[in-house]
Amino acid sequence: MFMGYHIITALDIGSSFIKALIAREDKKDSKIEVLGKGIVACGGLRKGEILHLEEVTSAIAKSVNLAQEEAGQKVKSCVCNINGSHLFSTLSQGLVSVSRADQRISPDDVARALHQAENITLPSNKEVLESFPIDFIVDGEKGIKQPQGLKGNRLEVRTLLLCIFSPVLENLTKAVLNAGLKIDDIIPSAIAAARSCLTNKEEELGVLLVDIGSATTGMVVFEEGNLIDYEVFPIGSANITNDIALGLRTDIVTAERIKKEYARIFSKGKKPKKKSASDKIQIPDKSLVFSKRELRDIVESRVSDIFTEIQKVLKKKLSQKLLPGGIVLTGGGAKLPGLEDYARQNLKLPSRIGVPKGIEGLEEDPSLSVVAGLLRGKSGFMGWEAPEEADTGFFRKIGNIFRIFLP
Repeated sequence: MFMGYHIITALDIGSSFIKALIAREDKKDSKIEVLGKGIVACGGLRKGEILHLEEVTSAIAKSVNLAQEEAGQKVKSCVCNINGSHLFSTLSQGLVSVSRADQRISPDDVARALHQAENITLPSNKEVLESFPIDFIVDGEKGIKQPQGLKGNRLEVRTLLLCIFSPVLENLTKAVLNAGLKIDDIIPSAIAAARSCLTNKEEELGVLLVDIGSATTGMVVFEEGNLIDYEVFPIGSANITNDIALGLRTDIVTAERIKKEYARIFSKGKKPKKKSASDKIQIPDKSLVFSKRELRDIVESRVSDIFTEIQKVLKKKLSQKLLPGGIVLTGGGAKLPGLEDYARQNLKLPSRIGVPKGIEGLEEDPSLSVVAGLLRGKSGFMGWEAPEEADTGFFRKIGNIFRIFLP
């Protein structure tokens, strides 16, 4: 139907919504245009983990059908995300001797080094999802990005391994396959968000991206163009909604409405000091009256929890001086008014709201960052292309899972 174009389907499986995008990519200039979108509410997940397989499968099928109707295009496969605090990262190294007589490093040497780095001891129910090389070391010389063709005796690689609880990956795969779709790729949510929101310059300078979802918050850190850390913790914007419901003694639907219409946070020195008649907020249909200060205290308490977790990671793993690119906030939770200033003041870093850029037909909305990043995939991510011989952990593991379900 679309000559000269490649059709891509992105599927963002979130804790509150399933989002599907169908887009076409121009094969000549790689421009992406959205053709159809489907968003369906889903309560079958908790903090990224599928609890009700049939409910999630049904929501995936509905969202894809909506996107297909709008696009006028049937699809058979997708790129999807995976998320949750069961994802974790660890640094690893691999060391091999260069095999060729002329001491030129071959693609096979690179593949063996990568496999060595992935060969770590994990519990039987956990596995390496994917390996992200940070740099290569040839005979002690560090910081090499592309070692192929160089002369040397020893080749080392430093990698960041993303690991996962295997049953979670299996359930995600089941849900997508049961919805009638093949899986082209699975990408962790915060990495997908980074693909759609970060610039090459920010990744090179050093930047922290924070993806505030409904039930989780994901963090990725880049330095010199490399992914050097990935963290997920189980607090998100839904926790703010729950706190509002408890604090104001109202239902979840009303609490979400209050959050969207009235919630905001203030950085120090900007909080209103005097009470006024306008300090009261009324929700007549719920016979609910409360003060702006009361709401602000509830919201800021939970936002403080999120930023406390972020600060723990920064203090434990790296110096804030390594992040001149600052902090980029994205995800649906980044829509909270005042969050950008709050982050700038609390983390002492430049701050901005990240939205998907450069995709025709898609709103610049932070809640769409993950699904937009899935459209872009991860080919050549961070300037490094794996040689064909490098059967990276992700593709090997996902292949094993497919064999479980296919006849």
